Amino acid sequence: MPVQQLSTQLVQRLLGRRVELEGEILARVYSVDNPSEAGDPEYVQGLRTAVAAALSYGLTTLEGRVGRPEPIPVELLMQARQAARCGVGLDTVLRRYFAGYTLLQSFVAREVDGERFQGELDLHLLARVQAAAFDRLVDAIATEYRRAVEEQARLFRRRRSDCVERLLAGELVDEAELGYDLEAWHVAAVGSGRGFEEVVREWARSADRRLLLVQRGNDVAWAWLGGRRRIAAAEIGEFMAGDRVGGLSISLGEPGSGAGGWRVSHRQAVAALPIAIRTPGAITRYNEVCLLASVLQDEVLVRSLEQLYLAPLASDRDGGETLRSTLRAYFTVDGNVSSTAAALEVSRQTVTNRLHTVEQRLGKPLRSCAREMETALHLADLRWSAS
Repeated sequence: MPVQQLSTQLVQRLLGRRVELEGEILARVYSVDNPSEAGDPEYVQGLRTAVAAALSYGLTTLEGRVGRPEPIPVELLMQARQAARCGVGLDTVLRRYFAGYTLLQSFVAREVDGERFQGELDLHLLARVQAAAFDRLVDAIATEYRRAVEEQARLFRRRRSDCVERLLAGELVDEAELGYDLEAWHVAAVGSGRGFEEVVREWARSADRRLLLVQRGNDVAWAWLGGRRRIAAAEIGEFMAGDRVGGLSISLGEPGSGAGGWRVSHRQAVAALPIAIRTPGAITRYNEVCLLASVLQDEVLVRSLEQLYLAPLASDRDGGETLRSTLRAYFTVDGNVSSTAAALEVSRQTVTNRLHTVEQRLGKPLRSCAREMETALHLADLRWSAS
C-alpha cells in the first residue's frame, strides 16, 4: 500500500481517538502550570480551543504533503497574543506546546508499532516530519508572542505619556497608572540623545529614587526622580559624576514637592534644555542658566542683544574677538582689571584701553550695561557651540 495512503489511514485512526487525545494533552498542559492562575476565563477557554487546533495541525502534518507545509492555525496565534496580555511567560507557553508534542509522538509511535501498521510505516520518517512541523509552530508562536508584548509595551508607554501630559496641564487623572508618588520630592531631568534612559536609570538606582520616565521621540525623554526626602539637583549631579554622559545633552530642574513641584521642576528642565543641547556632554542645571534660558525664549530680545552689544564690536579685523575675549575674562573676575590682565597675559593698560574702546563703540559706560553685555556674550558662545 502506498505510504501516502498508509499515512492517511494512520491519521484516521488517531482521529478516532481524538477525544482521548485532547483529554490527555489538556491534562499534560495543565500539569505544566495551572492556566486558571492567569485570572482570565477567556485565556482558559482559549487554551482548550488552542489544544484542539494544535492537535488538528499535528495530525494533518502526518499526511506528509511534500513542499506544502501546513499553515499555522490562527487560533494558536490568537492564544499566543492572549497569553502575552495575561502575563503568561513565553517559557510556560512553549513548555505546554512541547508537552503536547511529546504526547502526540508517543500516540503515533504506539499506533505505528501496532499490528495495523507494523513494518509498513517508517517511524523515524514520521518523527522527522513531526519535528519539522513543531519547529515551524514554535517559531510562529514565539514571534507572535513577542510581537504582542511589544505592542503592549507601546500602548503602555502611550497611555503613560498621555497621563503625564494631562497632569502637566493640571488635569485630574488616575495617578496609579504612573506607578510614581506625586506627593514626594522631585527633581526633573530632560535628556536628548541615545543612551539617556540607561544613564537616568542608573542615577535613580544610585540615589535610591523612584523613576518616572517618558519617551518623547527617538532622541528626547522626560524623567523625574522622586523620593520622600528632599534632594538637591547638585546631589543628583554627584551621582552623575561616575557615569559617562558622553554626547548626551541633559538639563535638570530644581527640587520641588507635590504635584506642583513636579510640574515646576519639569518646566525648569525643559527651559534649560536648549542650553544643554548647545553644550553636549555637560549637565545643565536650571538655577545656573535661568536668566539665559528665559532670554532664549524671546527671539526679539536675542536679536536685540546681539545688535546692541555685539555688532558694535565687530568692526575690527578679527571681527571683535579680541574685545569679546577681554570682556569674558573681565566678567569672570567680577570686573577686576588687574585680574583680567593676568588672565589674558597682557598689561593692565591694555585691558583698560580695550574696555574704553568698548564703551566708545557702545556710547555708554560699561557698568551701566554689564549684565546685558554678559548675557549677549553667553548667547554668542551658545550659538558658536551649536554651529
